[in-house]
Parts: sequence; structure tokens; C-alpha cells
Amino acid sequence: MSEATLVLVCKRPAAGIGKQRLAANLGIAMTHQVATALLACALEDVCEWPGPVVIAPASAEDVEWARDLSISIPSAVTIVPQATGNLGQRLNALDQALRAQDMEQLVFIGSDAPGLSAADYAAARSALQRADVALIPARDGGVVLMANRRAWPDLSLLPWSSDRLGSALMDICRVAGQSVKTFGQGYDVDEIDDFLKLTTFLQQDSRPARRALRGLVDTIITTMGISNA
Repeated sequence: MSEATLVLVCKRPAAGIGKQRLAANLGIAMTHQVATALLACALEDVCEWPGPVVIAPASAEDVEWARDLSISIPSAVTIVPQATGNLGQRLNALDQALRAQDMEQLVFIGSDAPGLSAADYAAARSALQRADVALIPARDGGVVLMANRRAWPDLSLLPWSSDRLGSALMDICRVAGQSVKTFGQGYDVDEIDDFLKLTTFLQQDSRPARRALRGLVDTIITTMGISNA
């Protein structure tokens, strides 16, 4: 069995691109700052990963940007841009492309789950020794980490960005005859409430990028006079 590969599926932060639900409350400029800080947290995890890494930017136009990100990563990094289509189609295409390069155990993360810890990643690697699929559910019904040692079934019709995603993903994998292990519970940052809760979720987190993110959140809350009660 090959060692596990961490796959960071991400967008290049840009003003007015992505996190639109958050931008509706924070505005474009501040949302861009938050997206950049969230990506830094994901890259912090990538730098600690004890094996090969894949960065999967949203399009081929961002390959050079992704290569620049990879300079500071100590592990071997492969850049594979995402295909077109919905998230399920893009993950299926990415999964297929990586397996064609003999990567068997894949651990997929996005750039909006700063609560992921070294213990979570270790648990994912361990779970893949016993199950075909390992998932960390999110508080909102989604998932913050999805790992597999067999190719994903067709993910194109899953209810992405809904509170039914996690259960639907488990169901479709089991119907395909794959064993599924879930563990822990995480959170991602999509809505203003998720953003405000970072002050609590990251309070005891000493990792530099997380401290910087929490400082940014505190600054934005103070500047905009937002209540986090």
C-alpha cells in the first residue's frame, strides 16, 4: 500500500471571487483577506504533512500561482489543475488523474477548515488502513476532510453546499460497496456565523497561521462593530 497523499483543492484568492455568502456581510475586500488567511492555514497543514502533496488549483491558469505556493513546502509537490464541472465532477476527474500517477491513498481537503489538526490527519491515515473511505463530518452537515483508497463513485449528483452532503456521500460510497469510517467533527467557514465562531474555535490554537486568522477576525469584528454574541 502506498503512502497517503494530501490533496489541497483550492481557489486562488481574488477580490469578488468565492465566499459570496461571507462577502454579503463583510464586503469584498475583507472577504478577500479572510480567504487569504484561510488558505494560509491550509498551507500550514500541507507543510506538516509527512508525505507527498498535491495542490489542485481551480484552473490551469493558476498553475504558476500554485507552483509559487509549493516553493515553501518541504514535501514533494505535484500540481494538478482541476477540470471543469461541478465539485463532484472535478473531484472525480482529479481522483482519476492522481490514480493514473499511482497515488492510491488520497486525503482531500479544501482551504476553509482551519480547525483541522495533526491528530485529524493522523486519524485519516490510520482509518485508510481499515476502510475504503474516511470522512470528517462538518457541523453543518458537510465534510471537512474526505479520504479514499479506492476511486470515488460518481459524485456529480451529490447535494454539494447543503446540509445533506455528508450523509449523501456516505450513502453513495456504501452503495458502491465501499466501507466508510467517520471520525471527529469539524467546521468550515462559509457563513457569517462560521466566521464569528472562529474567535472561540481558534482561541487555544497556537499555530502561527491560525493565530493570524484569529487576529484578523478580531480586527474585522472590532472595525465593523459586529456582535459575536
